[in-house]
Amino acid sequence: MKKAFESIQAGLEEAIAHASGQPSKARVHQFAPLDVKAIRAQVGMSQAEFAAAFGISLGTLRHWEQGDRQPRGPARVLLTLLAKEPMAVLKALAA
Repeated sequence: MKKAFESIQAGLEEAIAHASGQPSKARVHQFAPLDVKAIRAQVGMSQAEFAAAFGISLGTLRHWEQGDRQPRGPARVLLTLLAKEPMAVLKALAA
């Protein structure tokens, strides 16, 4: 139990150091923004068609395309797959 506490404490200290701008061993993952409008254009769908096909609200899609927000989590994964292998994604969803 003592080792678990020490591990958690060390992690918290690294997080605090990183948050305050001090050098730390923390790993920070930053993702490049996705060009959602270009991805949609690549599959040849209107905003309404794209939103309906992939279960995205039209408002959310518009915010992504305008750059107000960036997709996160599973939506980001789906859009990345669409950008790289659009036909495979469309085929998988049609099955």
